[in-house]
Amino acid sequence: MKRIALFLVAMGLSSILLAQTQNSDSLYRQPLKTVLSEIEGRFKVKIKYSENQVNNRWVNYALWRFRPDVDETLANVLAPLDMKVNKEKEGVYKLKEYEYYRWNAAEGQATLNHLASLYQDKASWEKRKALIRPLLYQAQQLSPLPAKPLSKPIITPKRVMDGYTVENIAIEILPGLYINGSLYRPSKIRGKIPVMLSPDGHWAQQRYRADCQLRCATMARMGVMAFSYDLFAWGESLLQFKPEDHRRSLAQTIQTLGGIRILDYVLSLKETDPGRVGISGGSGGGSHTVLMAAMDDRIKLSAPVVSLSSSFYGGCPCESGMPIHLCAGGTNNVELAAMAAPNPQLVVSDGQDWTVTVPGQDMPFLKTIYGYYGKPERVENVHLPEEGHDFGYSKRKALYDFLVQNFKLDVAGVKDKDGKYDESKCTIEKEPAMYVFGEKAERLPANAIKGFEQLEQVFKAATK
Repeated sequence: MKRIALFLVAMGLSSILLAQTQNSDSLYRQPLKTVLSEIEGRFKVKIKYSENQVNNRWVNYALWRFRPDVDETLANVLAPLDMKVNKEKEGVYKLKEYEYYRWNAAEGQATLNHLASLYQDKASWEKRKALIRPLLYQAQQLSPLPAKPLSKPIITPKRVMDGYTVENIAIEILPGLYINGSLYRPSKIRGKIPVMLSPDGHWAQQRYRADCQLRCATMARMGVMAFSYDLFAWGESLLQFKPEDHRRSLAQTIQTLGGIRILDYVLSLKETDPGRVGISGGSGGGSHTVLMAAMDDRIKLSAPVVSLSSSFYGGCPCESGMPIHLCAGGTNNVELAAMAAPNPQLVVSDGQDWTVTVPGQDMPFLKTIYGYYGKPERVENVHLPEEGHDFGYSKRKALYDFLVQNFKLDVAGVKDKDGKYDESKCTIEKEPAMYVFGEKAERLPANAIKGFEQLEQVFKAATK
């Protein structure tokens, strides 16, 4: 069929093709794998993908979507499937498993304008906020919250570093479901100290990465407890689940529940100052940061990094898999970020991803909401126009400065003679050192859930 259609196009027999398109039963459907192979042959390119990405996926009117340009052709073919490719180098593409629909800047601005018309002062904004918050719990099937397991956290022996300590911790958040992380603390604790939740994004190695360890260790050396934790079906969570389980809608709910239970734990520690509890994550961890600060008023400071935008709702189901953005007639991440007001908030953006619009488009909206409380200065933006999507030193520096300012920290011991934050005394541990359950999962609890189907059963029982 494919060869016949191509021949007819080449011969210019458009009337025959037009007649054939009336056949609504066929729609000229072709398997996605076949279509990608056709694109590779026609344009002399390589498209990398896994079998799971293409199995049981079909494209209607595939050959009508072809254009002389390969990039336009790929966009036309993949858009109806909510998929896209990344160009790794000239002639080589990689299929992305999921790409949430991204708006353009004008659409984002139009949405902000509409939302801004719903309130005019603190009273009307507080009414809107009170409407949205419980709906966020309902949208994630967390109303009411499932009962908290009575088990104690599993904690590894403390590792002593230069000016800080590290313990790996697993918290049971549903029967047999564990969220794992590492708790960084100052070596010397005097009185009550602040705590920062540190979820991270979809970068390789996640909390095991050097820049994540540097960030948490430096915060600890500054006098802050920092809890770095895994996304669902990521990191050590892969002992219980498959990587593809991360891209299921329930991932967002589990991550939110995990953040709530981590808050419960750190606030139970005698050294925690409940008035100085913050959260900061990058990319997908930034989306989680915004959501947590909107939902839980125990969080007093937030800092989403390279994530916030009125034209992007998250590139993964763990950010947008549940209908949180449909709450209260429709919302977006910028309005959710505004729900943190008047608590201090730092938005870090860059010039090479969707956060490029933050300074001119999203910050004015946030400033207006914070202005309702007479505190517009409490929401800040550090924009790095020459940088891209990462959590590099300049982003970490922005976070450190913000914490010093708002948590009243003494940083004399973490800056060098030139006044720069000195991260050289932080130890970059190898990944196995950060495991709770051992290199071969030998310490994985006997009741641990194994697989997504079992999780669904446990979640249903816990929330019925």
